[in-house]
Amino acid sequence: MKPLLEIEGLSVEVEGRQVIRDLSLVVPEGETYVIFGPNGSGKTSLLMSIMGIPPYKVVKGKILFEGKDLSDFPTDERARMGIALAFQYPPEVKGVKLKDLLKICVGKKPEEELSEDVLKLAERLRLLDLLDREVHVGFSGGERKRAEVLMVLSMKPKLLLLDEPDSGVDVESLRLIGKEIQSYLKSTGSSSIIVTHQGQVLEHIQAQKACVIFGGTVYCYREPKRIFETISEVGYKACIECMGRNL
Repeated sequence: MKPLLEIEGLSVEVEGRQVIRDLSLVVPEGETYVIFGPNGSGKTSLLMSIMGIPPYKVVKGKILFEGKDLSDFPTDERARMGIALAFQYPPEVKGVKLKDLLKICVGKKPEEELSEDVLKLAERLRLLDLLDREVHVGFSGGERKRAEVLMVLSMKPKLLLLDEPDSGVDVESLRLIGKEIQSYLKSTGSSSIIVTHQGQVLEHIQAQKACVIFGGTVYCYREPKRIFETISEVGYKACIECMGRNL
């Protein structure tokens, strides 16, 4: 399978503090990669670095997307290339309606109407009643995550970066989110990196590969369900002990 994303010996700093250390990863076209890890392990930092979000600074290594080195591409250019990021904690955007931000995501003018496929996606995610509300203002945790997924899927990315889509959401929201993400990935052949702390998202999304990040680098490559089952049974204790034996 042809690589879509290649990360080679990546080290990243934030204000002089190293958050990613010598990390290498390959995501083929059409595959979903799940990244597990305890809090503070570097999972979010990796997604931010791929997206080019300041102040994440690459100090060593490369991030290649479709064979192109992303070093000189700002965040907006990476988005136009086909990379989209759904944040773990989507911020409130006061004064901007959700439907207007959606228009920006899909490249429409303010006076234009949203397309039928975007409206149908909003309906399936149970967000039609929120389109005229300010972005995330007063939204529940599940509504925020569903709105975030609505925006990134509307952009039709080649690479979908999901930062803990299963955290802070109710069971029904997770089911809706998982169903739409899986449907999109299957119908488009796009790739995805899903960061998760506990792994419940795997109940709804089919993943081909998985790894565990600890201390900003990868120590464990296993089948996704196997890692999920181990973490569910004993937490990250067994993973950390195994890493310690192999350091």
